Amino acid sequence: MPDERLHDEIAALRREVASLNSHRWLKVHNSFPRLIAFQLARGLAFGLGTVLGASALLSVLVWSLSQINFIPIIGDYAADIISIIQPQLEDDTPPAE
Repeated sequence: MPDERLHDEIAALRREVASLNSHRWLKVHNSFPRLIAFQLARGLAFGLGTVLGASALLSVLVWSLSQINFIPIIGDYAADIISIIQPQLEDDTPPAE
């Protein structure tokens, strides 16, 4: 009885391995150069998609921020900070020889 069960388990494993070996993924990538080429193309596509997506998202974000009217307040605040810092920077510079 245990031999019959073992035989059935081995037969099931053989069927499963045969199924995996006939899978399209393994047929396409059965050589190392093909696998490298596929992974390179996949990486290039991922990188290009990331750059295009980030560009689109950033352009929408910048456009929407340009439509808000309180942004000049931030610019005035930055100008005030620069006017405070600029004289201190000029005082710290050594005299020209």
